[in-house]
Amino acid sequence: MSEEILINVTPRETRVGVVENGMLQEVHVERASRRGYVGNVYKGRVQRVMPGMQAVFVEIGLERAAFLHASDILRPPLPDAVEPAANGNGHTPSISELVHEGQEIVVQVVKDPIGTKGARLSTHLSIPSRYLVLLPHAKTLGISARIEDEAERTRLKEVLTPLIGENPLGYIVRTNAEGQTAESLAFDVTYLGKVWRVVQENIAKARVGDRVYEELSLPLRSLRDMLNEDIEKVRVDSRETFEKVVKFVHKFMPSLDDRVEHYGGERPIFDLYGVEDEIQRALKKEVPLKSGGYLIVDQTEAMTTIDVNTGGYLGTRNLEETVYRTNLEAAQAASRQLRLRNLGGIVIIDFIDMVDEEHRRQVIRMLEKGLARDHAKTTVYPMSALGLVEMTRKRTTESLARQLCEPCPACAGRGAIKTAETVTYEIFREITRAVRQFNAEKLLVMASPQVVGRILEEESAAVAELEEFISKSIRFQAEEHYSQEQFDVVLL
Repeated sequence: MSEEILINVTPRETRVGVVENGMLQEVHVERASRRGYVGNVYKGRVQRVMPGMQAVFVEIGLERAAFLHASDILRPPLPDAVEPAANGNGHTPSISELVHEGQEIVVQVVKDPIGTKGARLSTHLSIPSRYLVLLPHAKTLGISARIEDEAERTRLKEVLTPLIGENPLGYIVRTNAEGQTAESLAFDVTYLGKVWRVVQENIAKARVGDRVYEELSLPLRSLRDMLNEDIEKVRVDSRETFEKVVKFVHKFMPSLDDRVEHYGGERPIFDLYGVEDEIQRALKKEVPLKSGGYLIVDQTEAMTTIDVNTGGYLGTRNLEETVYRTNLEAAQAASRQLRLRNLGGIVIIDFIDMVDEEHRRQVIRMLEKGLARDHAKTTVYPMSALGLVEMTRKRTTESLARQLCEPCPACAGRGAIKTAETVTYEIFREITRAVRQFNAEKLLVMASPQVVGRILEEESAAVAELEEFISKSIRFQAEEHYSQEQFDVVLL
């Protein structure tokens, strides 16, 4: 599989695209005015304790107070003499026992502010490097579940145990570490040790609201997490960013030095690979399938729904076969759309009903296969009797649409506007209401050209009746800048 990472840099915005076999699979956007906060560590102050929710709001210098749940608060270890409760969970302290209002606390952002919700925090700090994740408050050595080879897991543990030694810090071995040498892992252990010492120094002198550790910028973060032997090329269209990337790769991944190149072509790099068109398509609700079917992707506050339709695909054999082929293609397309649009939380996929149990299993397998390359954690549940597949995808940042778009001012995000006829009758009711409340000789109605045109052409008889009923004359004025739902009734 041919895989490339494209980095497009403009003065106020950086975009990273992941292209597999010529097709865009992921796109990440970072703007200078609104950089994400995930991974950053702050010194905060507990603002408000909410025992009923087992959570607190913490002031960390952002626009909105951030949210910290009791389950995300580091608990002091129990003394050796104290044994955990019989159920194995031990005593679960209430939020009031763990923190109090006004307390200073060091926290890490684990989820960006999304919509009206503030950032989600944790006191379980973690600092990632290329192959490891440092857990400063946990003396443990864990290995990613994605490394399935038992011999490799044992080798990694044997390599790292002497490197860590009596170090009081904990580590998790990332998937990227599979097959890496002892030298590479030793480098990461040393690097993380240095970073943690700097963070500790920053914490000691920081005030409330200060950032004591900042996650890497988008290009470097993307390479740290995604650059491996499978990536053929990393193309960067900015000379300055290219130099930073080269230094970073040379320091952390010297064996992949030759994969990075500067793109100096006249044609924009995202245009060359068709990425711009793919981004535009990813903002639409409808996703066409090659067979003639299509998906409808709907993102709501609670969940994302993906509806599968056969469209113009009639198949060649029978209905069950047609439905099966459409669902297989839809499963592949849905897994790609989840990555491309960065959709997270609960996802419901409404496949077309299938009678054959084996067909249902194959569709689920195809979906899981498509999600296997997704960097976000996903969980897929069995298909229900109605052909619905429930799944979850871990969400840490806003979706692509929420980053690039805002609610339509005409419909306020409803996705539909009132018809000109509906607005016409609202205006008539408003006129009747206004003349009962206020004295006026005549009225002026200002509305959109579509509504005024309809009133003067199709509703002229109704206007004459209304004028007779209220004993006043009504004048209509079209306002180009008014939306179809907007109008004003002015008493003269």
